[in-house]
Amino acid sequence: MAERQLSKHSSNKWVVLALLALAQFMVVLDISIVNVALPSIARDLHFTGNNLQWVITAYTLTFGGFLLLGGRAADIFGRRKIFITAVTMFALASLACGLAHSETMIIITRAVQGLMASFMSPAALSILLSEFKEGPERNKAMGVWGGVAAGGAAAGLLLGGVLTQYLSWRWNFFVNVPIGMAVAFAATRLLPHHIGEENHKIKLDLPGAVLATGGLMSLVYGLSRAPSLGWGSHTVWSFIAAGIALLVGFIYNETKAKQPLMPLAIFKIRNVLGANVAFLVIACTMFSMFFFLTLYVQQVLGYSPVKSGVSFLPVTLIIGAMSAIMANVIGKIGYKPPMMMGPTVLAIGLFVISATMKVGGNYWHNVFPGLAIAAMGMGFTFIAGTLAATSGVPKHFSGLASGIINTAQQVGGSIGLGILTAIAYSTIKSDAAVHISQASAQVHGYRNGLHVGVGLALAAAIVVTLVVKNQKVDAKEALQAG
Repeated sequence: MAERQLSKHSSNKWVVLALLALAQFMVVLDISIVNVALPSIARDLHFTGNNLQWVITAYTLTFGGFLLLGGRAADIFGRRKIFITAVTMFALASLACGLAHSETMIIITRAVQGLMASFMSPAALSILLSEFKEGPERNKAMGVWGGVAAGGAAAGLLLGGVLTQYLSWRWNFFVNVPIGMAVAFAATRLLPHHIGEENHKIKLDLPGAVLATGGLMSLVYGLSRAPSLGWGSHTVWSFIAAGIALLVGFIYNETKAKQPLMPLAIFKIRNVLGANVAFLVIACTMFSMFFFLTLYVQQVLGYSPVKSGVSFLPVTLIIGAMSAIMANVIGKIGYKPPMMMGPTVLAIGLFVISATMKVGGNYWHNVFPGLAIAAMGMGFTFIAGTLAATSGVPKHFSGLASGIINTAQQVGGSIGLGILTAIAYSTIKSDAAVHISQASAQVHGYRNGLHVGVGLALAAAIVVTLVVKNQKVDAKEALQAG
């Protein structure tokens, strides 16, 4: 009977891939789809000050903070069980987001969404890796997986604009409900029970996950309160100090835990350390750039949500084109040169955006040039950084290395949004106090935030230069990384 079930399933593994890819599509979609809707959410739910960034940060913090725990939970309790449960809860959290009637409610429900995504995504990837044998078959499956992830980011921008403009921002969340329920139901029929059997020998490092996520949330919350309470506020520095203390506690916990969430030994590999620090810093600038530009094109330039979504589509196209080019270049010169160049080009793009941004501007003169340059920098970085962070890693650390890359990006984005929006909104508040127009104050604030982003991007280039060791990689392997 078991053999018949296995045989039946094997002939449907590409259907299983489609199911898993659809789940991953929802995860990626929910990161980008909300960006375009931010001004509408802020207006309807009466967001105060710079709390709006928490619509993004709440999702990315819990997603990044619990991603490694989610992967470990799938190994302990079974990938099939975790996947179905997480998809169902993700759909329900999406429904709650759409029904939110206050800023507090949407921030909490977004955090729950991110938590469910952190269990859903690694479980789906684990099932994919277990079902497709290493070699051409798995490479093809991973190509589909990567393509769906890239497509989700692009589709989110356009779909978010259409839903927000013609229905409501709430439909950016409601759209997940029927899809999520359909995926969960199909998973009960298509995923056989032999996938990812339970392994209770592995221990769940729950203290590590709580310390890491609690520390990050406290740190980012402290930074986010600075514009309204002032940098001299006792509350601000109490949360920042608590965040730092919890993160120090996380590092200590990882050195003592028998089965740590993130074994620190992996960072003894120089390229893993250098690439992930670079990814974390680059994500600080990227998330903030999209946040500022979304508000700029809609609130200052007066773009509709659809027009705003379309205006960001060139980013996906440029990153895709540059990644394809870099895959071939890396085979000849190694991954360090592109990885050094990427953050530098990104810094130039951020500087151009900040220098040209103005009240009464237009897309082609004041947004596109800098955005295109920044996208080229991202294209230089992504494949090269992924290869640097995973090449030369022992086999027993391979899954962990991949998980850390995603964690670094999500956590970096959260911290970056906290720092750069605090700087931007402090400027906006100061300008408003001396009766500078709202639009001019916004532009001034976004410029100051982007200037810090320039410095962070250059810091990432310096880290790569000093830490990462160059290595040539086969072009086929580079394409698979892309």
